[in-house]
Amino acid sequence: MDTQTSELHKIEHQSITTEKPKKQKILVVDDEQDNLDLLYRTFYRDFDVLKADSGMKALQMLATEGEVAVIISDQRMPQMKGTEFLRQTVPQYPDTVRIILTGFTDIEDLVEAINAGQVYKYITKPWNREELKAVVQQAAQTYDLLKQRTEELQRVHAPMSLLSVLVQITQEYSDLETTLNSIARAFGESFAADCCMLQLVESDGLVPNQGTYTTTGTVENWLEQNQLTTEAIATHQMQASPHVPLNQDLVDVAHDSTHTVQADLIIPITFRQEVLAVLLLQWQQPHTLREDERKLIHLYAQLIAIALRTIF
Repeated sequence: MDTQTSELHKIEHQSITTEKPKKQKILVVDDEQDNLDLLYRTFYRDFDVLKADSGMKALQMLATEGEVAVIISDQRMPQMKGTEFLRQTVPQYPDTVRIILTGFTDIEDLVEAINAGQVYKYITKPWNREELKAVVQQAAQTYDLLKQRTEELQRVHAPMSLLSVLVQITQEYSDLETTLNSIARAFGESFAADCCMLQLVESDGLVPNQGTYTTTGTVENWLEQNQLTTEAIATHQMQASPHVPLNQDLVDVAHDSTHTVQADLIIPITFRQEVLAVLLLQWQQPHTLREDERKLIHLYAQLIAIALRTIF
């Protein structure tokens, strides 16, 4: 068994693990404070409830907090109707389940929104508390099923996507920066990482050129200052570290100090016992590597090594 395979088994006992399940996030939107408070009291025991008193504030909150399982929005609000607000959330959060609260007969708007797949259900005011809770519980379960299906589709397509990139790179090499960026993007997307960084190694030290992929903005290179990088190069083994606080001096994610790195994995890219590069994967949420992902990481690390050795 080679060192990378051995390390893959060690990772099962290392610290990239799943924490206890957290409450699902839901977002309630209503311009009347009394309704917001009532919705919060209805759901806070079962969900992590976010509140916004307008569509614009709700969009800003989503940009900060990220995807939520369910959105419950009032229809009649000043400046932006509930259906218009929900429509704007669809492109970025397609799996989120949307519910409209209405005390009016806005049939045309509601029918259009429902037919366009933007609204899961509508509830008339005043609502029955238990009925609304049942609808939201069902919506949360629907969200879980949608996310599961999306992840399954991604697992099916990701390996072929990464393999296609590697084949194209070896056949159509253009320049170093483009090559490293393409590999980092394909690898990061394949494993749903928030950040992926690939940097070449010479004489057991990092060289300036690097490839970077991130879902959250510009990320500064801090690999050289991370002890895990040194260990990965020295041992030829993957190194994992969870719950790493974001050091603003080392990593600048969209200039937002509220972001944290919950798990990272540094993978040495080796060819015939020579470390050609190191590859960093980072997640901003606690992350578990499935058995099939561990095998894919090992396989693609070898393929990347072959591709790099072929090119350089």
